[in-house]
This record gives sequence, C-alpha cells and structure tokens, in this order.
Amino acid sequence: MREFETPDVEELPTDLQERITAESEDAGFTPNVFRAFGYRPSHFRAFFAYHDALVEHTALEREEIEMIVVAVSGANDCYYCIVAHGALLRIYADDPLLADQLAANHRAADLNEAHRTMLDIAVKLTESPGTVDSSDVDRLREVGFSEKAAWDIASVTAFFNLSNRMSTFADIRPNEEFHTLGRSDPETNE
Repeated sequence: MREFETPDVEELPTDLQERITAESEDAGFTPNVFRAFGYRPSHFRAFFAYHDALVEHTALEREEIEMIVVAVSGANDCYYCIVAHGALLRIYADDPLLADQLAANHRAADLNEAHRTMLDIAVKLTESPGTVDSSDVDRLREVGFSEKAAWDIASVTAFFNLSNRMSTFADIRPNEEFHTLGRSDPETNE
C-alpha cells in the first residue's frame, strides 16, 4: 500500500495474525490486501467477515462471484482487484482468457445470456446506480437467477465497489504472484 503505512503482521492483533497466516498458507504468499486492511483492525474484521459471508453463503457459483468482481473492478479501473480476482477467476472458471475479457469489456466476452445479463446489471449498478430499477431485477429472474441469487449479485457488486475504492485510494498493489496464477506454463503448455 503506497498511501498509508502498512503494518507488520507481527504488530497486528492475534486474530488478524491468525487469519493472515491461514490465507498465506492457502495461497502460498500473503495477498497484500490482508496487510493493507490491517491498518484498521476493526475494519479488517468487518470487511473480511462480510467477504466471507458473500462467498460462503450464496446462491451463486464461486466462478460467478469472481466474474462480477472482475467486471466491476474493470469498470472502476481497480488495478489490485482486476489482477487478484482475475487470477481467482482463471482458477475457478478454468479459463485463462475470461478474466482479461471481463476486465477490458464484459460485453465483448464469450458469455451465455445469463452471465451477460448478470454482468450488465452489475456494471450498471456500478456506473449508474440511480438508473437501476425493478426491470433489472426482472431481467435476472428471466434468465434463471433465483431471488437469492439476484440479491447476491447486487451484494457482491456493492461490496466490491467499496473494495475497489479503498484499494484505489490506498494504492494497494497486487502481488506479483497474482499475475501468473491460473495461466498456462509456456514451457509445458499446461
């Protein structure tokens, strides 16, 4: 994080240290967002508690969540989230191209009708929330999203608009590791 002092993990409260250690062991590195949000421990707890609820208690597939995050982050020009969640999308979707398509312009991506509608509405909620109305909720229903899934689409969109703005404001930089996750190894073509 370039705009604020990033605390050392050892200086953080024990519960934050435990969460960061678990995330680091799972990823193989410490995603910079964890250390950055450690700047305000109470905000860290609230932020990651809501994040966890969004990805653990949802009517959406994890791939769909990451699609929303990448499209919204692309609309918001959030470097950290485009790169970090682009890596997660490549992994969950098992698709090395989709994240780049969504970050640049979700309308040009190879998507089915349901996912295109989902992302159209997520980006609309991001770019012009005052124009969102019941017809948008109806469109989600028409392409097969349940009531809870429609709610979750809006919740993920709203949360990552917050995340994008904080990442941009604090200038949180993506870890180098994120750039290559989920991409083919050029030597083995795997």
